[in-house]
Amino acid sequence: MTNETPQNDQTDEDSLLSAENEGLDEAVGHPRAEPHPLEAAYAALEKERDVLKENMLRALAETDNVRKRANRQIEEARLYAVEKFARDLLNVSDNLARAVEAVPADARHALDGAVKTAFEGVELTQKEMVTVLSRHGVSAINASPGAAFDPALHQAVTQVPSQHPAGSVAELYQTGWRIGDRVLRAAMVAVSGGSAGLQ
Repeated sequence: MTNETPQNDQTDEDSLLSAENEGLDEAVGHPRAEPHPLEAAYAALEKERDVLKENMLRALAETDNVRKRANRQIEEARLYAVEKFARDLLNVSDNLARAVEAVPADARHALDGAVKTAFEGVELTQKEMVTVLSRHGVSAINASPGAAFDPALHQAVTQVPSQHPAGSVAELYQTGWRIGDRVLRAAMVAVSGGSAGLQ
């Protein structure tokens, strides 16, 4: 019996030391318990903040894209609003140009009185028409002889031999017009076949 008592005392001492060591571990920063509830709440709030920040940045980017798209549509609407009206005026401009070209340059100085005044009035009206069209973004397509043929801008009516390089514009039959980047009417031209057929 005397032998058993010290052994029990030893066991009790070991248990006490073990319990003290556990408390010591917790005091030094080695807790075995769950994280503090405030830390979990803090981590959840950080995550929520990051999600909200990302959503806000996406919304701002989308708003900026919508604004740019709206501005582009407004600009296009302003530029192309006169497209149909301008297309209708092209025939008027053509008729005025034909009237001016009908009088040869060397015969114009021989005109006198009312005929000369009428001719000058038609010529000024034709120039003013081109100026007004230009003011609204409508401009003539370059189709001068020797210019490169562009199927997007020129309509080939025929091919003729000429002193201009093959595949370029040889002669202009009807002026072409564009508004902004759009073609209102392609220029009617003869395409050069080169100088092979010339005599």
